[in-house]
Amino acid sequence: MEKFKDVLSYVLGYLQKIGKSLMLPVAVLPAAAILMGFGYWFAEVIDPEFVISVIFLGAGGAIIGNIPVLFAAGVSYGLCKKRDGAAALAGVVAYFVFVTLLSPGNVEGIRGVLTDEMDLAFGNIDNAFIGIISGVIGGHTFNRFGGVELPKALGFFSGRRLVAIVAAFIALIISMPMLFVWPVVFTGLTNFGVAMADLGAFGAGVYGFFNRLLIPLGLHHALNAVFWFEGFGIADLELFLAGEGEAGVTGRYMAGYFPIMMFGLPGAALAMVHTANKENKSKVASIMIAGAFASFFTGITEPIEFSFLFVAPLLFLVHAFFTGISMIIAAAIPAISGFGFSAGVIDMALQAANPLAVNWWLLPIIGVGFFFLYYFSFRYLIVRFDIPTPGRRGKMEDEDEETEEGEEKESKHKKKARKVLELLGGKENIADFDYCVTRLRLKLKDTSKLDREKLKNAGATDISVSGKNVQVIMGTDTQFIADAMEALIYRE
Repeated sequence: MEKFKDVLSYVLGYLQKIGKSLMLPVAVLPAAAILMGFGYWFAEVIDPEFVISVIFLGAGGAIIGNIPVLFAAGVSYGLCKKRDGAAALAGVVAYFVFVTLLSPGNVEGIRGVLTDEMDLAFGNIDNAFIGIISGVIGGHTFNRFGGVELPKALGFFSGRRLVAIVAAFIALIISMPMLFVWPVVFTGLTNFGVAMADLGAFGAGVYGFFNRLLIPLGLHHALNAVFWFEGFGIADLELFLAGEGEAGVTGRYMAGYFPIMMFGLPGAALAMVHTANKENKSKVASIMIAGAFASFFTGITEPIEFSFLFVAPLLFLVHAFFTGISMIIAAAIPAISGFGFSAGVIDMALQAANPLAVNWWLLPIIGVGFFFLYYFSFRYLIVRFDIPTPGRRGKMEDEDEETEEGEEKESKHKKKARKVLELLGGKENIADFDYCVTRLRLKLKDTSKLDREKLKNAGATDISVSGKNVQVIMGTDTQFIADAMEALIYRE
């Protein structure tokens, strides 16, 4: 049983790394959303052939049209332990080897035959799925060969220069079985996409429900890739931003998030403010108001979600259920909009002129209903079951260390990073270190050295411990804290 738990922990940890790595290329999508959003606005207000509109749509389309390459580079870099650009290069090289060797013309030359099924499969080899595989090859190749020193005669090709060469050969070797395996994989992936599409609005609800449930494991990014990007027969986000697809259908795996992120979670935040102890209300309010603004404007939900995720699984289950319901309602009406980053009002405004944004103005109206649904549901459950949401268990203390007036942000983050590292048991206790948008992800050698309460006083919203894997939720400035911690761990 212990061996099974160890294997499961390893698999989940690895999938978390893949999911986290996907965030880097996905973070480029807001640029595409902004460019194409303005392009659609210019086309609608002025003229579809207005030169500025053509330029903006073309620039945004350049990003959308190269998502597989972005995935190859981003996943490689994300999996690379030293965050070296040579890993990204290796991922891109592996991707080009795949798509060139497995193009229909080359497949026919190698196998001597090209059926209609094979032509369809290999004609779609340049997709996000292959980009992710290429990224995995690039990242692991750097980790294994980035420090290899060759004999002096070949010294020029040692270390970083060796990585892309090895990645190319690995991709070549994997391409050989892919000549026979890919049509089967492609058919399976597209059949899954068709099956989900056949479920219609209900399928969107199932996706939304599981998307939220996977957040604690950090696997929701991997699930999003299945529904949002090409390679699985759905490509909801790709097609929506490109203005392609079917009006009223394309965007159904995004639309239902708007009522939840813009209105539902702020309702939950208000409920947690009103149920906090009297002496803590002002502090809880300051945290929740900031979280509600982030959720409404940008769609960043972690500051609110992680305030109750680990202390109240019941509330999170309700949240996941409400998300599924919202997805079903939006898809069934249909009230459709999409996003390049997340379902906040900024993305909604940018995509209002998108030809696939159908009845998008109904989403805020639906959202008002979800605001009250979340508020009254959360308030009742918190009081009824005495759930320890923020501010309900004793007096909240201020952070141990105040930032000096005039202190620069960089040193402030380093100061906080040093404190967090100390409360995790010091850098000697860190076996592995990574981060996502709002949380630090670590593997500790000894979790007994972790001080939960002092970490919360130092600014952590919550702490999750599973075996030796630890997640510390720090909020939207996590990247700066993580960068400072990385320097403390590896370079001091």
